[in-house]
Formats: sequence, C-alpha cells, structure tokens
Amino acid sequence: MGSEAIIVFFLAGIVLVAGANFLSNLISPKSDSLAKRDPYESGMTTIGPTWVQFKVGYYLFAILFLVFDVEIAFLVPWAVAYKGIGAVAFVEILIFLFILGVGLLYAWKKGALKWE
Repeated sequence: MGSEAIIVFFLAGIVLVAGANFLSNLISPKSDSLAKRDPYESGMTTIGPTWVQFKVGYYLFAILFLVFDVEIAFLVPWAVAYKGIGAVAFVEILIFLFILGVGLLYAWKKGALKWE
C-alpha cells in the first residue's frame, strides 16, 4: 500500500504541474510589442544601459538573509511544539543552531558581512 501511494502522489504532482502550465499557456493573452520588451524600473523610463552588473556582495547578503530566514521558519514550529517533544529535541535544536552559528562565523571571517 505504501509504495503505490507514493507513486500516485508523484504522478498526481506531475499531472497537476503540467496541467497548470498547459492551461496557463492556453488561456493567457499573447502580445508582442516594443513596450512589452522595454525594461521596467518603478514605472519610469530608464536612463543609460539597463544591463548593469551588480557586486557579488549583494548576492552574498541575500543568501545569508535567506539562510537565517529559513532558520526562523524551522525554529517557530519547534518552539510551538517544544513542551510535547522533550529534551532530545532541545539537544537537536542546539546542534542546528551551532551549525548555523559556525556558518555565520565562517561568513564573517571570509568578509562576506562587510558592506563596501
């Protein structure tokens, strides 16, 4: 019973995603104009080249933000269910926080947190 259910869920997921993509391509309005190809920036016409490269530091900050944002996404449910899960879960969350702390320390030592 278990393996059949997994296969059914997997196939249902594929069918739903493929169906949604097909349906959106089928019913979406199609237009090709010069205005549609213009780069959009706050509703104003751009001045100068629009394909400007950004410093990699911005991306490092974004990745670090995502890491700690996901950390909170794991910590909130853990904190809500803490009374019912016991001391083993407390040790596991300490290990999780330690690993994230080591990652933050590594990023700090590499200079990823310097805004220059």
